[in-house]
Parts: sequence; structure tokens; C-alpha cells
Amino acid sequence: MNSIEIMVDEHKYIMRMLKVVRNACYEVLKGSEINYDDFNQMIDFIRNYADKHHHGKEEKFLFKEMQANLGSIGTNLITHGMLVEHDLGRLFISDLVEAMQRVKDGDDESKLDVISNAIGYTHLLTRHIAKEDSVVYNYGGKNLSSEIIDDINQKTESYEKEAESQGIQAHYIELLEGLEKKYNK
Repeated sequence: MNSIEIMVDEHKYIMRMLKVVRNACYEVLKGSEINYDDFNQMIDFIRNYADKHHHGKEEKFLFKEMQANLGSIGTNLITHGMLVEHDLGRLFISDLVEAMQRVKDGDDESKLDVISNAIGYTHLLTRHIAKEDSVVYNYGGKNLSSEIIDDINQKTESYEKEAESQGIQAHYIELLEGLEKKYNK
């Protein structure tokens, strides 16, 4: 099992969800009411598939080893780059949830915050994924020892088997496909 290939493949699903989020925001911009059930499903995907499942593997396995074994370049790349962006993404989603509640409570102007936080997240993750796919993963893959890469691959395999036994991948891919049918016309 190649952990980096798995993470690149997961990026494809995340990018598809970013398109759904953008299209849902455009509907709100055009005057449609916020579909809270759909937005909550998007948030569920982002928090549990993109962040917990995908970023979890990055942070626990690959990034941890890059910080520990690749000197100041590895530390700076991960600590001051990728992890900061993961936290910024979490902030966008937290602020999105709060804005949705304000709209529910009658603050129509907070629709601006719903759109801006959701779109801010899509822009952040689009750039973040491009950096990981073209720079970070390649740098880690080329500069970590084969023993460390093997260890990351073994840990990823165990992590994936556990997630598969819980139906995580299947659930979130099905959720994504359902939202795509609605928003990606």
C-alpha cells in the first residue's frame, strides 16, 4: 500500500466536494434559501472525511515523520505551512456553522458569512491540495528513508482497514455522489 497515492486519490474526492460547496453557495447568492440539510452534509464530509480521515493520516503519519526527520525544511514546510492551513480550514468551517445558525435565527445578513466562509474554505483547500500533490508529498517521498516510508505505509494500511470496517469511505463517497447529483448540473 502506498500511503501517498492513497492521499492523492482522496484529494480527488475532496476537490469534488469543493465544487459542490461552491455550487451550493452560488445558489444562495442567486437567492435560494440555504438548504441546511445539504450544507450540514457538506460540513459532515469536510469534518469527517477531509479533516478527520484524510488530514488525520497526514498529521499522524507522513507530516509527523517529515517534521522529525527532514530538518528545518521539513519542520517549516509542515509546521508553518500545512498544519497552519489545516487549522485555518477548521476555522472557516467553524465560522460557517456559526453563520448558518445566525441565518436560522433570523439574521439574513449572515448569509454573506455563510458564503464567504464556505468559499474561503474552497479556495484554501484548492491551493492546499495543489501544494501537497506537487510539492509536499514529493518532498517527503523523495527525502524520507525507505524504512520510514514503509512504516508510514503500514500505519496507513491499518488506518484504512479500520476505516473500511466502519464504512467511512463508502459512506462519504455515497454522500458526495448524492450532493453532486443535486448541485453539479
